[in-house]
Amino acid sequence: MKHWRAILTIAGGVGAAGALVGAIWAHSLGPAPLGKNLDYSHVVLDREGRLLRAYATSEGRWRLPVFERDVDPRFLKLLFTYEDKRFREHHGVDPLSLGRAAIQFVSRGQIISGGSTISMQVARLLEPRERRSLGAKLRQTVRALELEHALGKDGVLALYLALAPYGGNLEGVRAASLAYFGKEPRKLSLAESALLVALPQSPELRRPDRFPTAARAELEGGAAERQRIDAVMLAEALVFVGEEKLEESRIDIALGHR
Repeated sequence: MKHWRAILTIAGGVGAAGALVGAIWAHSLGPAPLGKNLDYSHVVLDREGRLLRAYATSEGRWRLPVFERDVDPRFLKLLFTYEDKRFREHHGVDPLSLGRAAIQFVSRGQIISGGSTISMQVARLLEPRERRSLGAKLRQTVRALELEHALGKDGVLALYLALAPYGGNLEGVRAASLAYFGKEPRKLSLAESALLVALPQSPELRRPDRFPTAARAELEGGAAERQRIDAVMLAEALVFVGEEKLEESRIDIALGHR
């Protein structure tokens, strides 16, 4: 009995020490970036609030603010299914996704999914790191928890919708929707929504305006691997990517540059 008590005492001490070290390290990261100082594109609207023209930010990026109410509900359904199935349930980090990613890595010897939640992706977008490492992942984990505590689900989702990379200097689903399809994101078709959900995984290699074949492969391969996009949605998306042609003139006019 004394033996087990000693073991439990030691284990408790080690756990407490680890928690203390972790807390000190997290505190050393400083305040979490909350996106309060993000620079958005200036826009010109008509009398009814419709976009007439947008201007690039001082960094040369097309970044337009967008909220959940501004996006087609099917896009959000696909986004949560593809990227973060339990977004509304966790507090920034999904232990089940991280565990699944670890098991996949051990069993297959390669990274199939990173286990990152939408909140963790926002943390990475606000604090980009050139190298992927365990330290960077831990930092994302801490920042994701801080972001959700400070901004809530709606605030985190709004940041993702505005910052997700879509190739070149396009950031956010609204800029991408206007550039690639010439329409506001609330008017996206199911197929267009599916493509814009998948695109941020490899935005430069799968831009539909330059690499339509690669964009189609992203939808087919990514959805087949994760098995998260409904077969009917995927079929319509593949038809769209295979048949639609994007016009550069429409892209230029939509974003207000020549």
